[in-house]
Amino acid sequence: MSSTQQISQAMEEQITPTVQGAPGLVSRATAAGRAEREDPLQAIAEGRTVPSDIHPSLRPEAIVLEVKNFNLWYGEAQAIYDISMNIPRGQVTALIGPSGCGKSTLLRSVNRLNDLIDIVRIDGEMILNGDAIYGRAVDVIELRKRMGMVFQKSNPFPMSIYENVVYALRIDGVNRKGILDEVCERSLRGAALWDEVKDRLDDLALGLSGGQQQRLCIARAIAAEPEVLLMDEPCSALDPIATSKIEDLIHELRGEYTILIVTHNMQQASRCSDNTAFMYLGRLIEMGQTSDIFTNPHLKATEDYISGRFG
Repeated sequence: MSSTQQISQAMEEQITPTVQGAPGLVSRATAAGRAEREDPLQAIAEGRTVPSDIHPSLRPEAIVLEVKNFNLWYGEAQAIYDISMNIPRGQVTALIGPSGCGKSTLLRSVNRLNDLIDIVRIDGEMILNGDAIYGRAVDVIELRKRMGMVFQKSNPFPMSIYENVVYALRIDGVNRKGILDEVCERSLRGAALWDEVKDRLDDLALGLSGGQQQRLCIARAIAAEPEVLLMDEPCSALDPIATSKIEDLIHELRGEYTILIVTHNMQQASRCSDNTAFMYLGRLIEMGQTSDIFTNPHLKATEDYISGRFG
């Protein structure tokens, strides 16, 4: 068993007692401390402001993405409430929470996909490596080139495997075959797909299996060496075997890329991420290192969600 598998198994064993309602997840002192805290879900239900619980241990040395007092509305309906969080370089940060809590909305705000919706308006800041994402002079097309995006459903272009991978370079005017070949191989190797497709790069990408198509989309996303890789439930449409391959790939990409992933799968979040942020009704409730969030969360609401008591 690999060290990664051993860590995942150990975390799952720590999570299991909570799911079964057995004692022992946290110490009595911690449980008593939680009892004194105000229930954030009740406060939200009553329309009151809820401060986010950001763990002190979550103090990364290098920040790729900063979110500062970010709010978003769809018309008159507010979907994101005053979220502030930092995404550390070279790590995987998972966004978890019930359906409709704003995870995907927040993720899509990073590369400004929500701009495509006329009734959306925002307040607050997002900063990518020192540059304001929502600055007045920002070229959105150029901004999106700095990020990779992987959606729930794989979306390969109706062209060859090769042309799918090098598409971003073609758009930027790169046509030297040697460079394109090098980027194609490097990206497909990075997406753990090279050995499966190296002899059929000219085949139509739509002929690949669902899991292969999703890995191809990841290869296309990393071909331009993005500053942050955004993943919106990348395994939700895949079978368990394909899901396992994507999770292994995320482990391989960790360190080289900064990844922000939305997932509904608690076991996947515990296996794949370094840090986890729990959201509820557009608010950031608690954020910390994944090992802490899943074995010793500060808030009972967080424990209740990850243990399946609600959501």
